[in-house]
Amino acid sequence: MSGHFNDSGFVPLNIAVLTLSDSRTEETDKSGLILKERALEAGHRVVEKAIVPDDVYQMRAIVSRWIADDDVHIIISTGGTGITGRDSTPEALQPLFDKSIEGFGELFRTISLEEIGASAIQSRVISGLANGTLIFCLPGSTGACRTGWDKILKEQLDHRTRPCNFAQMFPRLLES
Repeated sequence: MSGHFNDSGFVPLNIAVLTLSDSRTEETDKSGLILKERALEAGHRVVEKAIVPDDVYQMRAIVSRWIADDDVHIIISTGGTGITGRDSTPEALQPLFDKSIEGFGELFRTISLEEIGASAIQSRVISGLANGTLIFCLPGSTGACRTGWDKILKEQLDHRTRPCNFAQMFPRLLES
């Protein structure tokens, strides 16, 4: 990934997928599977995939480990972004961010408005940067994961997308 605007071809990124659920297993985790399959189809590497309960400290533990791992460029979580009592992904992960990326949630809700109407307001989708790792927190539904990947992340994680994208920023994310 040398050069800020290097057009030498596709550059695969290392992605970790995290499903946040008290009830899903590897066999029933359709949303995590969608994210994994779409990342692989796009040419990226899925370096880890995990399922953890809707528990603030378990979420923070695994995401903190991935943030500290130089081999993980992107973390995409699914689940826990709603408003029920067990939904705690934003509260768990936002404190880990060095910088928030507010536009991700805004764009996701705008796109979702077209798909699910005013129900989009219930989504507390967030994104941020921590130790040079980009973190995207999507809802737990398969439709929301498709929307997040297909309409935002696929292009933004491809450094060939113009006029700009997240992938181009990697050489500069930790500059001082």
